Amino acid sequence: MTIQIDASDGSGSFGAYLAEPEGAPRGAIVVIQEIFGVNPGIRKKCDDWAAKGYLALAPDLFWRLEPGIALDPDVPEEFQQALGWMNQFDQNKGIEDIESAIRAARAKLPAGGKVGVVGYCLGGRLAFMTATRTDTNATVGYYGVGIDNLLGEKHAIAHPVLLHIAGADHFVTPDIQAKMHAGLDDHPKVTLHDYPGEDHGFAAEMGKRRSEAAAQLADERTAAFFAEHIG
Repeated sequence: MTIQIDASDGSGSFGAYLAEPEGAPRGAIVVIQEIFGVNPGIRKKCDDWAAKGYLALAPDLFWRLEPGIALDPDVPEEFQQALGWMNQFDQNKGIEDIESAIRAARAKLPAGGKVGVVGYCLGGRLAFMTATRTDTNATVGYYGVGIDNLLGEKHAIAHPVLLHIAGADHFVTPDIQAKMHAGLDDHPKVTLHDYPGEDHGFAAEMGKRRSEAAAQLADERTAAFFAEHIG
């Protein structure tokens, strides 16, 4: 189902895909989209978290540009459209909307319930920003782009962070990966996992980018991480 969340700046409201577990939730997970919007792959990730007992929420972060964007990365024209949307996207506003989604998720939990965030691609970068700028209880980023440019914010990380790095990511080259390790390996709240030979998008739920063994390994690590820190 889709719910509406009020934007914190008073500019309107945006949709969020909601998947609820059977019975009381063990916590909540906010799923941050790739550049392709809240498409079937992102919705499936929410459904899978709900099957594990979490309330899962995927906010439509491109709503200020055009509500309801849902693109297929395997269709060249739609891939190009996604790049165009990304170039117009205001990441700071995106973080505000993620924070609103965290609050909406927390409001659906019993008192004291914890909220985690997981993001992919653009969402992996936004996940790191969420860890430094919001009160999320735990954060996971998959193949986040440009995190080396955000290392100046690492002092603000107060809760556990897990980052999955694709070793052959053509958007995150080896020199950038080296900067991430140099900047974060000694951070007490941050854990980095490398996936040698894997390309950007390897954990996509569907389509040509998925690499099954690496996706399963990363997702198992993510599930264990949230079980430890969210519930």
